Amino acid sequence: MYLDQGRLILLVCTSLLAWSSSFAQTTEAYPVHVISTPHAIQALDGSYLPVPALEKKVTDLMARSCVTGLGIAIFNQNKIVYLNSFGWRQKEQRLPLTVDSVMYGASFTKAVFATMVTQLVQEGILDLDKPVEQYLPKPLPEYDKYRDLANDLRYQRITLRMLLNHTAGFANFRWLNPDKKLMLHFMPGSRYAYSGDGINLAQFIVEQATKKSVGDLIQERIFNPLQMVSTSMTWQERFNENLAFGYDDKEKILGHNRRSNVNAAGSMDTTINDFAQFIQSLMQGKILNQQGKDILLKPGIAINSVTQFPTLSSATTQDNQTIQLSYGLGWGLFQTPYGKAYFKEGHDDGWENHALIYDDKQIGIVLMSNSANGDSIFKELLEALIKDTYTPWKWEGYIPGSCVVGDGAK
Repeated sequence: MYLDQGRLILLVCTSLLAWSSSFAQTTEAYPVHVISTPHAIQALDGSYLPVPALEKKVTDLMARSCVTGLGIAIFNQNKIVYLNSFGWRQKEQRLPLTVDSVMYGASFTKAVFATMVTQLVQEGILDLDKPVEQYLPKPLPEYDKYRDLANDLRYQRITLRMLLNHTAGFANFRWLNPDKKLMLHFMPGSRYAYSGDGINLAQFIVEQATKKSVGDLIQERIFNPLQMVSTSMTWQERFNENLAFGYDDKEKILGHNRRSNVNAAGSMDTTINDFAQFIQSLMQGKILNQQGKDILLKPGIAINSVTQFPTLSSATTQDNQTIQLSYGLGWGLFQTPYGKAYFKEGHDDGWENHALIYDDKQIGIVLMSNSANGDSIFKELLEALIKDTYTPWKWEGYIPGSCVVGDGAK
């Protein structure tokens, strides 16, 4: 945390009475783990939301949509001003989710990886627009994982920038292709299609160019400097002490996948506390200076797909033209009357995450949920908590809804 100890104690104490009276009826179902609580949170339009009203909105939405657990970090003036958790990390054991509970970061990993790559670009170690094959001592298809590309010379056009802004031409993952093989579905650089396989190729190129593992690079350049002590690119046994399990849309337990291999597309475990430190550092220009942020957040090709998934759908729309929806390096981008915004999601079975930063307003929010239902309240949370009405929620698939647990249907 970047709050001094005296201020932290004052902020917590001055709000405990209001918090306890407002939530006496909800804490049994959705325990609230209070860390820092100012009187009110500033929104994009300059208004302030009292914290008791904020927390009532959160718990009401969680109850309506059967969201097992949720961590929230909110930033004003580029600083963490609100950091809380709601609900359960292990519901069966009645173990509350805390801000230090280890959760699956999913594709938040891509944002961290892209930030680290940008550091290497600034240092002249990597060139975003150099064909990736030029980093290798032999043609890309001569490596086992990429032999499927041997008969398609379009692979020679692929650059790191294309891999990081999802325009290289791959499906999300090769196993989604009918023959389960890696293939290019369009000319690299010609359109947007979100791709974990593209990020994995970027990882391979970075490791070949630096002669170091991406896990070591991220640990040295991101996690250690920011003291993200409960974050790792691979499973750590110490995470068992405060581990969150994922839950499906009926609130049935899915557990927590203990990933042993570093995967830049999505192997990171983290906490809402740790990831908030990363976002704060990025907002403040500490982990990347302004030149680096300009590189990271440079818009690529315009995105006109109706929805982000399925990634290869050819259906298009002009719905997001007014916000100039596009992608930078590992981060989505859009424009609003409040200035530019950048965002990153993270999805997997039982896990839903979203981070959103309004650079010019110095306001941001991180949502991390261990529930398949988490994204069904993201639209309303973004609007209620910071007055964000510009996130392309239909494109994201953030469809509001209620649920019935057990034998009922969501």
